[in-house]
Amino acid sequence: MKRWLFREPPAGSPPRGLARELSISPLLLDILWRRGLDSPEELDAYLSARLPDLVPPSRWPQFPQAAEVISKALLDGKKLAVWGDYDVDGITSSTLVLDVLEAHGLETLWHVPDRRSEGYGLNVPAIEALAAQGCGILLTVDCGISDVAAVARARELGMTVVVSDHHLPPPELPPADAICNPRLGPEDDMPCPHLAGVGVAFFLMAAVNAALAPHTGRRFKMDRVLDLVALGTLADVMRLGGQNRILVRGGLDKLAEAARPGIAALKTVSGSDAAARLNAGQVVFRLAPRINAAGRMGAADTALRLLRSKDHVEALRLARHLDALNTQRREEEERIWAAAREQARRQLEQRQRPALVLYGGDWHPGIVGIVASRIVEEFYRPTIILCDDNNMMKGSGRSIREFDLYAGLQKTAHVLAGFGGHKLAAGVRLEPNQLERFREAFEQVVADELGGQPLTPALLLECELDFQQASDSAFLQELELMQPFGAGNAEPVFASPELTVVDRSPLGYSGDHVRLRLKDSASGITLMAKGWNMATAFPPSSVGSRIRVAYTPRLDYYRGVASIDVGIKDWQPVAD
Repeated sequence: MKRWLFREPPAGSPPRGLARELSISPLLLDILWRRGLDSPEELDAYLSARLPDLVPPSRWPQFPQAAEVISKALLDGKKLAVWGDYDVDGITSSTLVLDVLEAHGLETLWHVPDRRSEGYGLNVPAIEALAAQGCGILLTVDCGISDVAAVARARELGMTVVVSDHHLPPPELPPADAICNPRLGPEDDMPCPHLAGVGVAFFLMAAVNAALAPHTGRRFKMDRVLDLVALGTLADVMRLGGQNRILVRGGLDKLAEAARPGIAALKTVSGSDAAARLNAGQVVFRLAPRINAAGRMGAADTALRLLRSKDHVEALRLARHLDALNTQRREEEERIWAAAREQARRQLEQRQRPALVLYGGDWHPGIVGIVASRIVEEFYRPTIILCDDNNMMKGSGRSIREFDLYAGLQKTAHVLAGFGGHKLAAGVRLEPNQLERFREAFEQVVADELGGQPLTPALLLECELDFQQASDSAFLQELELMQPFGAGNAEPVFASPELTVVDRSPLGYSGDHVRLRLKDSASGITLMAKGWNMATAFPPSSVGSRIRVAYTPRLDYYRGVASIDVGIKDWQPVAD
């Protein structure tokens, strides 16, 4: 069970008549007001999230200069190579660049590194190979901000180098001809400092597109790549506010159209109709893992070829291959998860630890990050999971909201061969003989920051919502205006009044999930609720018990018929 925290409303209350002015209910206005949207302009921008409200590339620092460098080099006859990353953000970024330049009739090279043999970011041998193929412009997407030596080598070979990235910049920047990174410089100078790599690529290539148009006589419609922007932004768990919210909302519309054969095929193999409209969660849990599986299992170029495919038959073949890789990935994930979980339990039995550093020699480097997320979810501690990799140890870390993982790793840099990442996710490399030193140093850094006692995860709730309101279809339709949900724009969670468990039945085949019929005594309304991984918490003997739940109500449509779906996030017993 979690700590329930309610959003605190800002000082003052919404102006009278504002709900009517915005054509929303007072309850929805109150929810948005509690989330800090405390002006009519902010509320209107949030609710509408219109594509015309995107900030033009000319108003982004760094972007006009980088676009000028790229377009001038292209018009001088230089061949461009785009260097991406093997995750969804990197694959969609690379595809976006290739789509735009292809529309201008420009032949373009590309390189997506192999996770196991090359690792993340740029490397000199592959840059030298691109030079041998005639590359005169190197454009990085979703990587490059830390690759000083590789960028220097590209410049030595005569390449024009533009780095586009969104990862935290290190103290020493690469010697590129231009750099685009919304994390570079003061946050207030950037229209959106939290763009994904594909978001950076979108605005940069919009500027390149405009610069090339007078010379090529062609102009690419940038809204055609919004499907890629939504996919990469959601998969990389970027904050869905401001420009990201506009991009993702527009991109979900494009994903629904599935004009790209690769997207239609991905939707089909993931169990959706090709023409189905997917919400943000479905994109993250159905489409993204299949693209990621390519890079995790050593075939990232397959995902890029899928998204670039113009042929529906070829696209379906590639999508099926990715689906098979994803099945292999799940099986490997379960094996590693079971071993890592047992190791975590043994470590915590030895003594209380503020953090976990786990190691398995044969664990797959492309999967340890997923397992780290699951360990954090269960044990609620910053976690690093390591495996063997070319005579070194390589690992991925995930954190909790109270601990900045990147800042913490900076304090352990003396025992690491390298590291990089964000506040909540990072990658590390270290010598095998440094494992215990790193574990001790990392645990100490976390203890200094958080204290010695483990923390209890908190659940942020909007307000109390009884079943009378939760069963109001007009209100549930209003909640859809808050889509897309994700980081920085969480799906609303409400606290119920006292409820009685009227009935209980298993849900699904695994035996881990449960379906409950819950009655709100005050209103007399009974709703069906689903508790994922809560079968143990609600055994058959729980029928008749009184509880409160933290829940999310939604409208669920099946064959055109709407019903109310209640998703339980947490629960508390009601004291006698």
